[in-house]
Amino acid sequence: MATLYPLPDLLFEDCEFDPIQPSSVDRMEGRRTEAAVFGTPYWIAKYRFTFLKRQQLGIVDAFMMDVQSAASYFLAYDIARPRPIAHDNGKPIAGVKAGGGAFNGDAVLQSITNSGTIVVSGLPGGFAFSIGDYIEVRKSTLVRSLHRVRQATVASGAGVATLSIRYPLDVQNFALPCTVHLEKPSCIMQIDAGSWSASKAMNARTPSFSATEVFPYA
Repeated sequence: MATLYPLPDLLFEDCEFDPIQPSSVDRMEGRRTEAAVFGTPYWIAKYRFTFLKRQQLGIVDAFMMDVQSAASYFLAYDIARPRPIAHDNGKPIAGVKAGGGAFNGDAVLQSITNSGTIVVSGLPGGFAFSIGDYIEVRKSTLVRSLHRVRQATVASGAGVATLSIRYPLDVQNFALPCTVHLEKPSCIMQIDAGSWSASKAMNARTPSFSATEVFPYA
């Protein structure tokens, strides 16, 4: 059974978090260019911590040893946008669902209109989504899909929102029921071999690494 680890709860100096759509471009004689996209889009990331004290460096070292073990992965998210930007006050999401009950960023995938449009329920009334917000669709612990909002929208008074997302949801693997997560929406990543760098010098303790999304189970 695969094991998932969270990112260390430490400060980061830099983060790159980007989507990759596998594609091929052929340039031919006669000023002709043909392009094709294929395969499943995926995410890549680069993280660099701020200067760490020795105890903090030990935490990061332990994290790296854990996730480099066989069948071990970590939950990666964009540290620059850990929740919908309209609700990012530096604290975890907190509110009340339109139907009552506490709201902590967890919602329900109510329906799938098509691979690029989903309907989410269980939100507070008037909950706002901005272009570029991250949305995590979760089928199970090891089956997750990370997307970004393409158009700004606001949930209805009943706490329901229709979202246009990019990249498309793989409807073969994400049939209902699924949940939706807005607090640190994540995908599953594995550290890129050889990318871990962690100088122990007093003035250079800013560990860094890169990682690529994986699909442990589909």
